[in-house]
Amino acid sequence: MSASALPYRPHNHDTCVSDALADAREICQQKNVRLTATRERVLELIWQSHKPLGAYDVLAELASEGHNAAPPTVYRALDFLQQHGLVHRIASLNAFTGCAHTGEKHTGMFLICRACGNVLELTDTHVSTAIHNAADAEAFRVENITLEVSGLCPRCLAEKNHE
Repeated sequence: MSASALPYRPHNHDTCVSDALADAREICQQKNVRLTATRERVLELIWQSHKPLGAYDVLAELASEGHNAAPPTVYRALDFLQQHGLVHRIASLNAFTGCAHTGEKHTGMFLICRACGNVLELTDTHVSTAIHNAADAEAFRVENITLEVSGLCPRCLAEKNHE
């Protein structure tokens, strides 16, 4: 869907948030599931930057806003958002990032900048096909693929080169 601006390039970040919320409302309506106020706010917090947020970061932000949310509430909201393809879990960071390709069947592939913390979600059918072909050759049934690549984004690389 539409919330896919590149995090390394200047853009109107409010558009990322509003697009993600619109996509979430549409998907939840299609699936006939409830996007509660808490779930919506958690999704909004995750999309406020392209830096993944951990569950306790989300909880702290909710608490600072006066919400009386407990850890299980946040984890349930994150599970719901993940289950419906609205967020991805970045295992190496134990954090969550918004899905830039909601409503599409895709392989989760992420470029993670180790300097600024931004995450870019990629789609490349050649990579996912290669993984499936390699797994098939080993008679391995793939159920889920998440690929995390760490390094430096163009902005941080340029800053490092100017030091």
